[in-house]
Amino acid sequence: MLPQSFKYQEAFSRNIGLITEEEQQRLRSASAAIPGMGGMGGAHALTLARLGIGRLTMADFDQYEVVNFNRQVGATVNTVGQRKLDVMVKRVKEINPDIELRTFDEAITSQNAAAFLEDADILLDGLDFFSFENRRHLFNTARKKGLHVVSSGPIGFSAILQIFSPHGMSFDRYFAIQDGMTKEEKLLSFLVGIAPGCTHLSYINSDKVSLGNEAGPSLGLAVQMAAGLAAGQVVKILLDRGPVPCVPYYFQVDAYTMQCKKGRLRWGNRNPIQRLKLWYVKRLLQSQRES
Repeated sequence: MLPQSFKYQEAFSRNIGLITEEEQQRLRSASAAIPGMGGMGGAHALTLARLGIGRLTMADFDQYEVVNFNRQVGATVNTVGQRKLDVMVKRVKEINPDIELRTFDEAITSQNAAAFLEDADILLDGLDFFSFENRRHLFNTARKKGLHVVSSGPIGFSAILQIFSPHGMSFDRYFAIQDGMTKEEKLLSFLVGIAPGCTHLSYINSDKVSLGNEAGPSLGLAVQMAAGLAAGQVVKILLDRGPVPCVPYYFQVDAYTMQCKKGRLRWGNRNPIQRLKLWYVKRLLQSQRES
């Protein structure tokens, strides 16, 4: 049951000490946009709601299925068949009844990306891994609007983090994306570029990864880790607490191998080592199709 009289200051009072009272009010007036309310997007929405972010723009067009249970915070036996957007709006409102919400019950594409970001101070990437072109349009639109994009997600038992500054390396430049590339080539470049640390390669079963069939393994524990990594940098950006390590810097923390890797990937995917990785992964996936 909701308290008879919800008080924002009381609900987020335990943030104080890590965040000042003045900063908490700045978070209360801040606006974040999250496309997708599945695994990553749903976790982002709840984490930002508990930080006390006062305005969210949320989007999704899909419904929950049983296969979502392993990683999506809104997926339960009671929500199968329900719209993800509706469920997550309810969950967010249960944390902060006073939060201001804008909702889009449709995919975010080149046609509506600008409208989706209209009120945003920052963008968190919650799109499905395989939604490449929509992600590309959204990142590029955010750049034109002068917004930072925080991209964090699960890969194996690890969480990765990359931040795109509107003044730094662009999405296309970092991932070495060019017009004329096939969809599989773009996805491959995205896959290799998001996790240069490669902490997951020692245990992931590549037979279960198929770019063509848009399939791959995932874990809920990695989603939760990624949401925490992203939220930490959202706080720094919104409160202007100093510089953040934007791409070509990357970060990956692995709960299974107990590894933490961070670095600067000079030239992004055009880095010679990345080109070698691209060649190797492409050959590996081709051999799997042929076997």
